[in-house]
Amino acid sequence: MRALTVRQPWASAIAHADKRTENRVWPTSYRGPVLIHSARTIDRAANRHAPMSAIVRGLQLDLGAVLAVARLVDCHDGTDERTPCTPWAMKGHHHLVLDDVTALPLPVPWQGRLQLWVPPAELVARVRLQLDDETAARLLDGEGS
Repeated sequence: MRALTVRQPWASAIAHADKRTENRVWPTSYRGPVLIHSARTIDRAANRHAPMSAIVRGLQLDLGAVLAVARLVDCHDGTDERTPCTPWAMKGHHHLVLDDVTALPLPVPWQGRLQLWVPPAELVARVRLQLDDETAARLLDGEGS
């Protein structure tokens, strides 16, 4: 299990819209369950990215909290892509590909970290309380991966 801190409104686009590619300057070999954590800061330039400007309206931008659980299924280098792999992909970045994203009914406040980080058991337990047994088994326990 890992957690990934993402600035708003990108974190909400993952949790509540169709953003399934997170752009990073670093690659990762990790594959598996990941908590989507919103940073305490907002990326004011995000609205310049075409898909974002269409969905930001109406989203509550919770800061400093886990918003969703997902599965990190791939990471590839998008530096040489002539055509981005998705509308969310940014040229010159590594693309972390997310699947099976499940938004939490209520954000779970928590301090985030840079890079992928290992969430403490207390945080995972608080997230688990908001998931049904099947979803918890699939995303937190790794069944069905």
